[in-house]
This record gives sequence, C-alpha cells and structure tokens, in this order.
Amino acid sequence: MKIVFMGTPEYADTILKKVLVTEGMEVVSVYTQPDKPVGRKKVLTPPPVKVTALAHGIEVQQPLSLKNGSAAERIGDLSPDFIVVAAYGQLLPRAILDIAPCINLHASLLPKYRGASPIQQTLLNGDKETGVTAMLMEEGLDSGPILAWSVRPIGLDERKNDLFASLADMAAQLTVETLEHFSDIAPLPQCDADASYCKKITRADGLVTFDIAAETLYNRFRAYEGWPGVYLPSGLKLLDLSLSTGAGDAGKIVRIEEDGVVVACAEGALKIERVQPPSKKGMDALSYIRGKRLGVEDLFV
Repeated sequence: MKIVFMGTPEYADTILKKVLVTEGMEVVSVYTQPDKPVGRKKVLTPPPVKVTALAHGIEVQQPLSLKNGSAAERIGDLSPDFIVVAAYGQLLPRAILDIAPCINLHASLLPKYRGASPIQQTLLNGDKETGVTAMLMEEGLDSGPILAWSVRPIGLDERKNDLFASLADMAAQLTVETLEHFSDIAPLPQCDADASYCKKITRADGLVTFDIAAETLYNRFRAYEGWPGVYLPSGLKLLDLSLSTGAGDAGKIVRIEEDGVVVACAEGALKIERVQPPSKKGMDALSYIRGKRLGVEDLFV
C-alpha cells in the first residue's frame, strides 16, 4: 500500500519508522513542519520526521499552509492508499481529506483531550490511565470516527517524556494494525457530549506557587517536564521534586533531609531536590538553601 505520511516531532517519527520497516507499506511522500531555530544559538534544525525521511530517500514537503490547493494536487498525483497523520501541526483541508482515508494517531483516548496537548493534560489531571486512538479524520478538530485504540495505566511517578515515548511506541503498533485491517473496521462515531479539549502549552503555564495542593503542583511538574518546566515567581526553576509529607504555612520549609528540602503547600508538601536559579546552572536544593542561608520555617524562594 502507498502511504503519504504527515507528522513532525519524535512521537510522529517513531510511527514513521515503524511504517517504514513494515512489509507491504511504502511511504511515497512525507509532509512535516518547516525547519526551526533551536537553542540559544538559534541553529536551524529539521524536524525528526524530516531527518528520517531523507535518510530513506523519501520526498519531503514542508509547506507553511495546506490551504492553497497545491499540496492537495501534489498528493493526489501520488494516488496514495492512505494518508497517515501524527502530530503534524496543521489541519487538513477537505481537498486532502477527499484523496484517500486520512488516519490520525492521537495520543489520548478520544473523545477525551482533543487538541494540542493531550499527554500534558492527562498528567495535569492526574489520570490513572491513558492511551492512543486511531481516528478517521474529518474537518473538525480530532472529532472523526474512531477506528481503534490502545490503553495503558499511568504510574504515579511517570513524567511527560517517558509517557511520550511509551505512547509513541503504542501508536506505531496501532498504526500498522489499523492499516492492515482497515477494510474490516467499522468506524465508531465519537460522542461529542463526552469531548474535552486541551490547549497549546505556553511558557506562562509553568509559573507555580506553593499556594496550591502539593499533588496539583507535582502533576504540573510531571506534565511540563523539559519545557516550559515549573518555576516560582522569583524565576527559580524546580528541576526535581516529589510528593512528601508535612504541614505548615504554604511556601515555608518544613524540614531539611539528606537529599532535599521539604516545603509545605496549601495541602501536603513537596520534597525539592534540584533547582536552577535564573541565569545559573542547576544545583541541588541543599546547596541552594545554604547559599541563601535558609532554614526550617523560612520561605523557600
């Protein structure tokens, strides 16, 4: 079968790599987002999907928009059997949806968490399970009928990066199974009444205070691992923390342990093990409070 693949980040790249090594599947073209400047030096960097496609000699397209009709014409000329979409970053217009079955691999159990950040939202809400859904695309946002899904539990200590990798592997396997058995699948319409939406994450989402429950702050830490991270109004980044026990005024140090500093929240407490002051390198929390001359009952700032 001939496949046009559309995707951008590591999640999509894992799926693409699985399709490329599956017998009977030929990726004839790849669509991904334009190269972007990365890091402090703003080095122009290609998306992971582009790197893989070029390594396999596959044509790569990086249009800023799919709306002008040229992409639909180009894809139509390829006569694909399927268009596979995974975290591509653009909505597909009707002209492309009409070319071939468009199958999206969404990292949530639809209709829950439609939108841009399903994995983060799963962790923010402290869900106990998650999964991936293979969906037949339509013009709405993640609203098309369901073709297949896979489910897994979420560990209390799991964070965004590990969950991304695990769900990518699940999505890769689900992609192959869905394509191979597509003719036997009866699509299941989603119930819009059960739908929820998640937004695009911004840096501002990482701002936290201790005036919330420890579990809520911990879930933000899990969800925002890497970027935007979690940081206090002072700009201090909390690089490593875990749920702990203790009580006191929110933001005050409850006790000092061998491997971290326990700080009270509005409910419960957190043990902070590593931090990063503004414009400085990361350090262990004990070194930080010694440098600040902070002790028990002082505010952790």
